[in-house]
Amino acid sequence: MAADELLALLAAMGHTQRLRIIRELASGRVHVSELARRLGLSRPLLYMHLQRLEAAGLVVGLLELSPGGKALKYFELQPFDVHVTVNTVLEAFREDEARAVTAVDAAEEKGTPT
Repeated sequence: MAADELLALLAAMGHTQRLRIIRELASGRVHVSELARRLGLSRPLLYMHLQRLEAAGLVVGLLELSPGGKALKYFELQPFDVHVTVNTVLEAFREDEARAVTAVDAAEEKGTPT
């Protein structure tokens, strides 16, 4: 996990409303309107939080068609196990450095200045 991925994960989990969303989704997938009702949030605000959680890989949104042909958006929790240690942070920066070296090497092979 690179530093940007670690930051996205920590930011996604670092908000009370997003933790409440995780709690609600822990019992199974929920239609977005039902989730908004349960949490007492507007749908636009809920979607903002869901986008953060989805970008961090903690939830996934699925579109389904109702029998009447209406598109319904459901969200479900993805399995995760978060352990943040000093080594987690150090490894994130090592991965960033390795990616940077790879990018420089690729640019040099193409003759692109870095």
